[in-house]
Amino acid sequence: MSLFSSGKKKKDGPAAPEQSVSVSADADTVTHTNVDPQTANEKLQKRSEKAEKELAKAKENLAKEKSAKRKLYSSLVKLANELKRTRAETETLLDAAKYADRNWYDGGMWRGPELLPGALDTAPKRTTREAVSLSDLFLDLVIVIAFTRVGVAVQNRGTIDAPILAYFAIFWFIWGKEASYSTRFDTTDLSSQAETLLTCFAVLFGSLSSTGDFQSADGTCMMAVGCFVAILHFLLYFRVWVWFRYTERTSELFAVKMYAIFTMFMTFCEAAIWLVGIFALPEDFEHRGYIFVAGLVFSMRVPKAFLPNDFHAASSKRGVLFILLLGFILQSVVLAATPFFEYYNPNTEQYLFLGFACLLLFCIKLLYVDDSFSIDPQDHALLVNRAAGFIFHFGQFFLLMSTTVLGAGLDLLTHNYLAATAALSDNSKNLVCGGFSAVVLFIALIKSMHLRRVPNDPGKRNWFVAAYTVQIIFLFAVVFTSAQMCLAKDGPLKYLMMSEIEMLAVLSGFAFLLVVMSWLDEAVELTIYGEGEDAREFRVHPFGLWWCLQPEDPIVEEMVQEPATADGRLAALSPLLGSSVANLGYSSMDLYQDQDGVGSARSFGQATSADAGQMA
Repeated sequence: MSLFSSGKKKKDGPAAPEQSVSVSADADTVTHTNVDPQTANEKLQKRSEKAEKELAKAKENLAKEKSAKRKLYSSLVKLANELKRTRAETETLLDAAKYADRNWYDGGMWRGPELLPGALDTAPKRTTREAVSLSDLFLDLVIVIAFTRVGVAVQNRGTIDAPILAYFAIFWFIWGKEASYSTRFDTTDLSSQAETLLTCFAVLFGSLSSTGDFQSADGTCMMAVGCFVAILHFLLYFRVWVWFRYTERTSELFAVKMYAIFTMFMTFCEAAIWLVGIFALPEDFEHRGYIFVAGLVFSMRVPKAFLPNDFHAASSKRGVLFILLLGFILQSVVLAATPFFEYYNPNTEQYLFLGFACLLLFCIKLLYVDDSFSIDPQDHALLVNRAAGFIFHFGQFFLLMSTTVLGAGLDLLTHNYLAATAALSDNSKNLVCGGFSAVVLFIALIKSMHLRRVPNDPGKRNWFVAAYTVQIIFLFAVVFTSAQMCLAKDGPLKYLMMSEIEMLAVLSGFAFLLVVMSWLDEAVELTIYGEGEDAREFRVHPFGLWWCLQPEDPIVEEMVQEPATADGRLAALSPLLGSSVANLGYSSMDLYQDQDGVGSARSFGQATSADAGQMA
C-alpha cells in the first residue's frame, strides 16, 4: 500500500497531519480511513443484497437445468427400456417363426427333446406357431369321447358317485399330462407322436370300462390305464433328463433338468400305486377307492413349478377341449332325435326344442372365459400365485364334469320329449337343472379367480363396482333358482317344468340373461371411455374377490398395482428417479442428490443400462 502527502512541508513550520488512502486487492474497492461507518455499512448491505439476488438467480437456473436434464434422462431410460423389450420380443418372434417354418423332420425323426421357443420366459408372449396341433386336437377328441362315456354312467345311475368322479379325473389328468408336455417341449418328432398315439389307445380302451364300480374288472382296467400313461410319461421325462443331465446349476436350462426330475418322481410314485392296486390287492378289496385317491393325488401338478409353459397355448387347449365337449353334447342331442325323425317330419315345437338346446349350449360358450384373449396374463389366476392356480384347475375340472352331466341330462330329456313320455323323468330333470346350475357356478368361480381392474377415479370406480354387484346378484339368483328346480317336488317352481320344452326354454332364458349381464362392465367401460385402448390407461386398480389373489412375486405385484401412465411406471420401476444420482454425459453437475445432499458421479451410459436392466 502507498501513502501520499496531502500537501508540501514548510521549512520552519510543523508537519501537517497526513491523510492516508488504502487500496485493497480488489481494484474496484477503495476504502478511505476517514469514511463514515454508516455509509460503509449501507454499501456493504447493498453488495450483500446484490450477491444474494445473483445467487438466487444462479440456483433458479441450476434448478431449471436439473429439471431439463431429469426429463431428458427419464425419456432416455424409458427409450432404453422400450428398445430392450422390443429387441427381446423380436428375438422371440424370430425364433418362433423359424420354429414354425421348419420341417418336422429337421434335426432327425427321432431327435432328442427340444424346448419350445420362449419356454424359459417368465413373461407370457404370443408366438406365431399354432397353439393346438392336429395331433393335440386328435387327443382332445379321444378325451372328449371318454368324458361322454362317463356321461353314460351318469345317465344309467341318475347321480354322481365316487367311481364316476375318479374315472373322470383319470381322463382329465391324462389330458393335463399331455398338455403340460406339449406346452413346453417340441412334439413333432416321431417319439412324441408315438407316445401320443399310445395314450390315445389307452384312453379309448379305458373309456369302454368307465361305467363300472371300483370292485370290478372295470375298476382294474381304469387302474391299468392310469398306470400305463404314468409309465409312458416317466420314460418321456427320463429322456428329457438324459438330454439335459449335464446342465450346470448356473445355466437357465437347469430348470428343465429339475422339472424332469420332479415329474419322474411323481409319475414313478403314481405308477407304483396303480401297480399295487392291480396286483397286490384283490379285486373285491373293500377300500379300493383309496388306491384311486392316492393315484390321483400323484397325478396332480404344482402350478408354476420349476419350468414355465406356453401360457397362450395352454389357454387355447383348455378352450378347445371345452368347445369340443359342447359340440359332442349337441351331437348327442341330434343323434337321440334322429331315429324319431326317420318316421315323420319334425313339427314347429320340435324345431323349437332343438333350437332351445342349441341356444343353451351357445350361451354357455359365451359365458366361458376365453382367457387367451379376454384376460391379461399378469391378471390370470395361474400367474398370480399357486393357491389361485390350484383353485383355477379345481374349477376347470368341475366345470367339465358338470358340463358332462348337463349333456347326459339333455340326451335323456331329448329322448323323453320325442318319445312323448307322459311325465317328466326325474333323472333328466335333475341332471339338466343340476348340471346347468353347476356349470354357471363354476364358470363364475373361474372368472372370480382372475384379478379385475377398475379406474382409480372414485366416481368411475363406483360404476364398475355397481356393474359387478349386479352381475353377482343375477348370477346367484339363477344358480339358486335352477338348483331349486332340480330339488323341488312341488311349489311355484313346478310351473317352470310342466314339460321338457318349457323347462329347456326357461334354462335357455336364464343363460341368455347371464350373457347380457356379463356384458355390463364392458358397456360401462364404453360409456365412460369410448375406446378400449383409452380404458386401459385408467383401469389400473386391481382387486380380487378371494384372499389368495395376492401376487407371489413382489416385482409382479408392483407392476400390477402401478398406474398405467408412463411416469408412474418409470417411477415405480426405476429407483434412480427417487434417490439415486446420475451424471449426464460425463458432466460434473449431479442431476440428483440423496437425502444428505451428497452426489455421486457415474456415467449416463452406466445409469441407463442399469435402469433398463432393472425395468426389464
